[in-house]
Amino acid sequence: MNHETDQATRHETLRAEVAAWMRVHLVGEFACLRYRGGPGDEEAWPALRKAWERELAAGGWTGLGWPKEAGGRGLSVAEQVIFHEEYARAGGPGRMGHIGEGLLGPTLIACGTEDQRARFLPGILAGTQFWCQGYSEPGAGSDLANVRTRAVLDADGSWRVTGQKVWTSLAHDSDWIFVLARTDPESRGNRGLSFFLIPLTQPGIEIRPIKQLNGGAEFNEVFFDGAIAAAGDLVGAPGDGWRIAMTLLGFERGMSTLGQQMQFIRELDWVIDAARDAGLVHDPVVRQRIARAWTGLRVMRYNALRMLAGAEPKSGGANGTSSGALGREALIYKYYWSNWHRELGQLAMDVLGPNANLVSAEDEKRTRLQGMFLFSRADTIYAGTNEIQLNIMAERGLGMPREPRGTS
Repeated sequence: MNHETDQATRHETLRAEVAAWMRVHLVGEFACLRYRGGPGDEEAWPALRKAWERELAAGGWTGLGWPKEAGGRGLSVAEQVIFHEEYARAGGPGRMGHIGEGLLGPTLIACGTEDQRARFLPGILAGTQFWCQGYSEPGAGSDLANVRTRAVLDADGSWRVTGQKVWTSLAHDSDWIFVLARTDPESRGNRGLSFFLIPLTQPGIEIRPIKQLNGGAEFNEVFFDGAIAAAGDLVGAPGDGWRIAMTLLGFERGMSTLGQQMQFIRELDWVIDAARDAGLVHDPVVRQRIARAWTGLRVMRYNALRMLAGAEPKSGGANGTSSGALGREALIYKYYWSNWHRELGQLAMDVLGPNANLVSAEDEKRTRLQGMFLFSRADTIYAGTNEIQLNIMAERGLGMPREPRGTS
């Protein structure tokens, strides 16, 4: 048996294993989680979805791409793609542990200390410790280098953190938050920033839900008033925060994109079903728009595989993991998917026609598409607006002159 045949056999075996495991486990108390908990629906059964994380961990389905010495399974990119595809096909719910497993864990493997890895990685892998991300601020969203949250060093080596973070997903359901804060008060821009790990259950932290139009509050504001970050919970050196943050964002644009794409495939299927229900599947304009959406998904997939090809463990991160650094092709990803998704949301409303404006708790299909449409309107704003993404592509990818920035 040659190498290609052997690899194909292993991949098919893994695919069958994931599908079989999902059939056996996404039942009973977990059955209601099918297709739930994705973007715009993250408030769905949080306690049960945390239990689902523990179920995944017990089955060995967490830390798939982490190196074995860090407690992971060390699976290849292709094998992780297979897992995400079968997970989505079975209706696997949105992951409560995504921020910890997909972003912070790989960052600690690449940049953290042995002590930090020993204290935090096991809980993330076991589905018992949940994280949120403290990056954006009222004046530092797309322009992350404008962070104003500050941290002051105490005599005992700990840090006192004061400031505000905003749009913090699932902070109210998290145990810890990683925070980018300014430790050099004289610094400007991306200099003088540090990266802290902070427990949320302590005095000096207030979490305020941000109410959305649908009545939900999956986002939050987090206020720090002298909250403590222990000396051992600084990742890297003081002033090293920007490098750590960019490493983490590399992981965000990397493997975590696969689960997102599986959600997009699911949503496109919903739109096609709605078109059938409305008798529009033979309408030439609707068919063309559906075909364009399907083609866009394929482009998205192959670009993701192209950019992830350089993210295999051999690419040189600590302990055999990737360093989070991706090639220039990764710079287009956020701009591409956010515009594609916004167009899909508009297609969903057009397919629904007049019913798109009617709210009915009894029509689950319509409610899902309405929620997808409303949430997709924010896609080109959060995590860097379209304008910021175009600047990143021009300046970092093409080497063009930087756009003039303010000095404040």
